[in-house]
Amino acid sequence: MTDHHEPLVIGGKVLHQWLHAERRRLAHRLADRIGDEIGSPDGFPVRERETIAESVEENLRLIAESLRARTTPGPAALTGPLASSAARRANEGIPLDAVLSTCHTSTMVAWRELVAEATAEDLADVVACTELMLGCLACASTAVTATYLEERHQRDIDEQRRRHALLSALLRGDSPDGAARRAEIPLPSRFLVLYLRFGRHPAEERPGADGAMATQHKLHRATTELARTAGDPVLSLLDASGGTVLIPDNTAEHNWSADEMLVTRLGQAVEVDVTAGGVLAGPAEVPGAADQARDIVELAEAFGRGHGFYRLADLMLEYQLTRPSPARAELGGLLEPLETHRDLLATLETYVRLGLNRRRTAAQLHVHPNTVDYRVRRAVTLTGLDPADPAQLQHIGAALIIRRLPGDVQTGHKP
Repeated sequence: MTDHHEPLVIGGKVLHQWLHAERRRLAHRLADRIGDEIGSPDGFPVRERETIAESVEENLRLIAESLRARTTPGPAALTGPLASSAARRANEGIPLDAVLSTCHTSTMVAWRELVAEATAEDLADVVACTELMLGCLACASTAVTATYLEERHQRDIDEQRRRHALLSALLRGDSPDGAARRAEIPLPSRFLVLYLRFGRHPAEERPGADGAMATQHKLHRATTELARTAGDPVLSLLDASGGTVLIPDNTAEHNWSADEMLVTRLGQAVEVDVTAGGVLAGPAEVPGAADQARDIVELAEAFGRGHGFYRLADLMLEYQLTRPSPARAELGGLLEPLETHRDLLATLETYVRLGLNRRRTAAQLHVHPNTVDYRVRRAVTLTGLDPADPAQLQHIGAALIIRRLPGDVQTGHKP
């Protein structure tokens, strides 16, 4: 096709011809410079310098073609080697800003070489050259960014799929070795198995897409904070209400206070209350640990402990007393005579919780201390259990714990 444009000439150089001839030299010079900035001259692989040089040379070729045709490159010209190079950089994990810097630097160096010998008579061609090169830079940056992000997105999806496969194998109790190899994650000696319960953010109550987007933002902030605070790799399976998280732990002595801080920071990041149960477990013990962590959270909520981080030691008595057994049914039934005397049951529960202090109990219930005495005596008469007797007090405390479990199957009691 015949070119109907007068060529751009600066300092006696026909720009597109000069850049075509010099692009390889400039590309290798820039590759050496970029390589030195990334790492030491001896430590940066020769193949990597060649790869960078190929990308820079392609960018300079596109600029030369643009100068010849006096137009910015079309989409077809940007889907070739330049896009392929961006995809490779994404797969290698090189940051996007470093990839774009290569494009920007090569354009700037080429522009300086082209206008270095400009005179006043060349002003019009300098302006035209500058506009065309800026247009090339904008088009190339857009194409490189789009390709890079698409490749990274696909890479992230593949990585997340492999991690979910590993998490699923661990939760099922299957051998995780193959899934761990595919995910490129070494299995630790043990995991911190977390079960998380998220509160509901007000923005999630909005109808339609706004509420759904708020949920996605919450989950994104949760996974980002987990990776930032706990480190990588974290295995997680979360939805709007929470879910299970496995955090590798190879320490000799686990730092439980760090887990409390993690849950606090997680709550701050997602801007809702977070309740978490944590259990340490080897890879083969993950299924049981996940169930136990969920039970811990449910007990913390059932007994009004509030949000925060809990482990079995924090709810040991409640956990043991709520396990199915004939003894649990018997204990739960000890206070059944008070079922039709709700004021007596509430007074007894408060009295026990406040350490048998009649005045504090009266103040909390807004009654006279003598009323507390009367109600406690009535409860003793109906149940045969006296809180003043240490042995019977233990039975009363256990029965109260069991009856506070929502929908307890042994007693039919619901708080």
